[in-house]
Amino acid sequence: MSRGLIVAAPASGSGKTTLTLGLLRALHRRGLPVRGAKSGPDYIDPRFHEAACARPCFNLDAWAMPPALIRGLAAGDGDLIVEGAMGLFDGAPPEGRGSTADLARILGLPVVLVVDAGRMAQSVAPLVAGFARHDPHVHIAGVILNNTGSPRHAAMLRRAVASLGLPVLGALPRDAGLVHPSRHLGLVQAGERADLESFLDAAAALVATSVDLDPLVGLMAPLATAAPAPTAKPPAQRIALASDRAFAFAYPHLLQAWRAAGANVTPFSPLADEPVPEADLVILPGGYPELHAGPLSAARTFMQSLRNTAESTNIYGECGGYMVLGDSLTDADGTRHPMAGLLRLSTSFAARRLHLGYRTLSADTGPFAGTWAGHEFHYATTLEARGIPLFEATDAEGNRLPPMGLREGWVAGSFAHLIAPRT
Repeated sequence: MSRGLIVAAPASGSGKTTLTLGLLRALHRRGLPVRGAKSGPDYIDPRFHEAACARPCFNLDAWAMPPALIRGLAAGDGDLIVEGAMGLFDGAPPEGRGSTADLARILGLPVVLVVDAGRMAQSVAPLVAGFARHDPHVHIAGVILNNTGSPRHAAMLRRAVASLGLPVLGALPRDAGLVHPSRHLGLVQAGERADLESFLDAAAALVATSVDLDPLVGLMAPLATAAPAPTAKPPAQRIALASDRAFAFAYPHLLQAWRAAGANVTPFSPLADEPVPEADLVILPGGYPELHAGPLSAARTFMQSLRNTAESTNIYGECGGYMVLGDSLTDADGTRHPMAGLLRLSTSFAARRLHLGYRTLSADTGPFAGTWAGHEFHYATTLEARGIPLFEATDAEGNRLPPMGLREGWVAGSFAHLIAPRT
């Protein structure tokens, strides 16, 4: 039977990602069939997980996904390490729904708490005690101390936590060489790091020498037997999916469900100026088109084939893909780049503003008609948006938002990323 645990922390920036990657790589090198999962709507960390252990990684989103889907995605061969998001109990307002703690409750998995103790001494004990006692249905099974300054500092921290009766599974020293480069939506993508393998090996070496791996593995709890993840009805039989560094944000659980239901998903690369494959639906997912606006604008074969396809075939864009369907995209330097011109939309990164939050979205037409749980996370400013709105939208608290997205003829899109149908 597969087992699992959750790596969580009191706050963002505590070192969860580096520790999780080091654990996955170190256990993989031991020959343990281990796999990763990521809490919440994150496109970047899961690709690092896959590189670390050579196994697929899914998102497990306790706000957007029903429990049956979460349990079905978590099931599988091999032990599961779930990387949490933000702080353990942090989630959508007002009560924190969708937190990593919700995943611990749904899956019945123990939590290993990673504490950035770089500026702490004995105060680590009341912090850990508070998390351990906060919710009797969330089991803190052990602690890993991160960012310790010296062996003496680590020993002081260990003594403080020992008074709580919780095992300290490791103490990781500060290591400036294991800092991830980042950009405005998070870490630089795994495929963009030429040093990815050496970085993962270094993380694994640090974990192997600083964490007691056998006791940690021993804390894993059995994953309850679950039915396979429910399959979502494909939005079309033949789907052409833009897939490259500009369009990298597609959820694997949706693609897997569509393929399992018989759909044919064909990837193609707009950055390589490939034409749109013949399909019943073309999807331009999110990503970083603003970093590749010049080459995309100059990709004549792709752009013309997209315009030709739009005369008789559904085209759908999410976030970055939505911007490419518009008239223009202005990059961070203020340069305006013509885009496909299929929607009356102009966007800009010259003046950035964060748009963030879960969304409930409803459309009465198009390939994604119905009600969906989704997420919005982008820095683009809308300069112009004219046309028929695509989605009615509410936020995580149920407050009505202005309609999201546009549709014109066979073309539609919005800034929202769809995660799962609402039933």
